[in-house]
Amino acid sequence: MLNTRLFATYVAVMTLVVVASNFLVQFPLPGSIAGMQLGDLLTWGAFTYPAAFLVTDLTNRQFGPKIARRVVICGFAVAVLISVMVATPRIAIASGSAFLFGQLLDISVFNRLRRQRWWRAPLAGSLFGSALDTAIFFSLAFAPVFAFIGPNDPFALEFSPILGIFATEAPRWISWTLGDLVVKILVGLVLLLPYGALMNVLKPMPGAPSARV
Repeated sequence: MLNTRLFATYVAVMTLVVVASNFLVQFPLPGSIAGMQLGDLLTWGAFTYPAAFLVTDLTNRQFGPKIARRVVICGFAVAVLISVMVATPRIAIASGSAFLFGQLLDISVFNRLRRQRWWRAPLAGSLFGSALDTAIFFSLAFAPVFAFIGPNDPFALEFSPILGIFATEAPRWISWTLGDLVVKILVGLVLLLPYGALMNVLKPMPGAPSARV
């Protein structure tokens, strides 16, 4: 039976993560490391967004894929509405599209692997979901071909060395895409720790598919 309060908590946390990420993705990291300009590599949103996959995976484990999809859709709807107020419309559209498809892929992958060793489902789900999410978001948000959604960001389109270290140059948003994906993968690995801790507290509810403990 669905716990309404817990469901609302998942939706609220999901909304908070997405709105915060939509706001923070507009701000490149300041400073440099070993001569690499961090602003050419990453935005702050790369560090907060992977938490959305943790929320989805915990919901999927506890309630199953049907309820996890409800949380994603509710979080998507509320987050897009709020994101319009804290980010540009183009960022909101890009984020909403990337979020929806990335999270639904995460749910599908997680559900296929849920009976394998406990870490495989959340890790694979977040990796595949992050890859799709990153590709959709940065393309829609910054690629000139999608300018019909909203005005281009001149800073994102400026050419700079790929990842700040290679001789080949490309629009800055390409390096953001690569850097964002690397950080999401690393954060996804780190988030296995809270997932492993919480899975012993948030047990599958009656009717949810069984998962390997």
